[in-house]
Amino acid sequence: MLRAKLLGQNIKKYREKRGLTQNELAEYVNLSREYIADIERGLKNISLRKLYMIADILKIKCSDLINFD
Repeated sequence: MLRAKLLGQNIKKYREKRGLTQNELAEYVNLSREYIADIERGLKNISLRKLYMIADILKIKCSDLINFD
C-alpha cells in the first residue's frame, strides 16, 4: 500500500506541474476522474499500460513516476 501511495503522490505532483486537472488526465487515459483521484490517494492500483500512458501525457519517463527516493 505504501508504494501505491507514493506512486499516486508522484502522479499528482507531475500532473499539477503540467497544469492538468484530474478530469483532463482522466480523459487522456480513458479513465474516470474518480479513478484518477483514487490512484493519487493510493487506493487503486494502475496497470502498467496506463502508467506508461500517464507518463507519456505528462512528458516524463515512467521511471520518474516509480522513483520513490
